[in-house]
Amino acid sequence: MNFEKSDTQKTIAHSIREFAKKHIRPYMMDWDEKQTFPEELFHKLGEMGYMGVLVPEKYGGSEMNYHEYITVIEEISKVDSSVGLSLAAHNSLCTNHILEFGNEEQKQKWLPKLAHGEWIGAWGLTEHNTGSDAGGMSTTAKQDGDYYVLNGAKNFITHGISGDIAVVVVRTGEKGDSRGMTAFVIEKGTPGFSSGKKEDKMGMRASETAELIFDNCRIHKDNILGDVGEGFIQALKVLDGGRISIGALSLGISKGAYEASLKYAKEREQFGRPIAHFQAIGFKLADMLTEIEASELLLHKAASMKNKGEKIVSISAMAKMYASEVCVKIANEAVQIHGGYGYTKDFPVEKFYRDAKLCTIGEGTSEIQKLVISRNILA
Repeated sequence: MNFEKSDTQKTIAHSIREFAKKHIRPYMMDWDEKQTFPEELFHKLGEMGYMGVLVPEKYGGSEMNYHEYITVIEEISKVDSSVGLSLAAHNSLCTNHILEFGNEEQKQKWLPKLAHGEWIGAWGLTEHNTGSDAGGMSTTAKQDGDYYVLNGAKNFITHGISGDIAVVVVRTGEKGDSRGMTAFVIEKGTPGFSSGKKEDKMGMRASETAELIFDNCRIHKDNILGDVGEGFIQALKVLDGGRISIGALSLGISKGAYEASLKYAKEREQFGRPIAHFQAIGFKLADMLTEIEASELLLHKAASMKNKGEKIVSISAMAKMYASEVCVKIANEAVQIHGGYGYTKDFPVEKFYRDAKLCTIGEGTSEIQKLVISRNILA
């Protein structure tokens, strides 16, 4: 494996740092406080090519590989992980589901708008009573001629209100049947399709999370991705790549919290010298950086395998689980290093601390990742 960052990765990192300095950092705490989703920011990111990172150029995308995609999410998340989360959900879930399983006509119809940032995408799998047990979903689609009538609701949906288009997986067969679910693409404004409650969250507050509601929503069969009954199988494959996204998000939080802690520890003096020179703090920094390096290696191994088209079920689960658990630990230590100041909003680590926990839950909890890994070990 080549451990050197490519020139493209270096260019991306520099580009995002400059973008974040101007368009994110001055406003991020206001967005967090008011739980504002900065929709216009994502249109700007689209203009830079970051809303269609994995999309081929022929559909208006940037056609980057997964190493470069990790760099995009990581660098954004070092500044504001809420923005990183929304960018990851748009790219790896909604857009990627259409890219992976849409037919040519569907790709031509929807991908350019998503890749250019003209449209913001949502993706719906989770329901109120089916989180980890997604196969037990209750939202249904009943066929009526050339149409399907959808009824039910999805919750914890990123961009559930502001999204212009959503890919949703609903039940078309028997409950619990892995081949009894189908993926539909639904555009905002479709009769019977609406948004519900917006969640008031502990962290990731600038990333909008809300319900999607279907009330006799009629969707033409042309909006089905792949074949009827394939939706759940598709979703599992989409989530394999999505775990790389959450791992990259976790890595960004870890690096952001570490860099803030290192800076503070060098500047903060107690007993006549910077606290970085005390073993208690120095050892924390050593552990943080070691775990960051390990997270990064796991993620880029998963990216390398994904780029080659290899099976990544286990490695993406490992990378997501490890990087997310590490980022919670590092964010916690970052607050500890800052002491009382770390508990205030004057320093960035309290936000990293609040944002980090989502990474161990979203797109499959750490417990689900262990289940995936162990089943693959025993298969």
